[in-house]
Amino acid sequence: MNEGIIIGVDLAKNVFQLHGARRDRQVEFRKKLSRAQFARFCADHPPALIAMEVCATAHFWARELEKYGHDLRLIPPIYVKPFI
Repeated sequence: MNEGIIIGVDLAKNVFQLHGARRDRQVEFRKKLSRAQFARFCADHPPALIAMEVCATAHFWARELEKYGHDLRLIPPIYVKPFI
């Protein structure tokens, strides 16, 4: 696994926001992707730690991303609120 990258995902209906950072907190990338682009991005990206807020579709996406070898963390909304 690529231990150097953490990807934060904000799931929405049509457009997902991604924020990739190294463990030393330097920004690697910020992306705005559609559902299809998000699935393709995750399939092509080396395995990484991915964090997303628990919501209706988070469990679906967690299962899909684990198929690509990513390590998923689902975060309760109360812990996500300070980062908004």
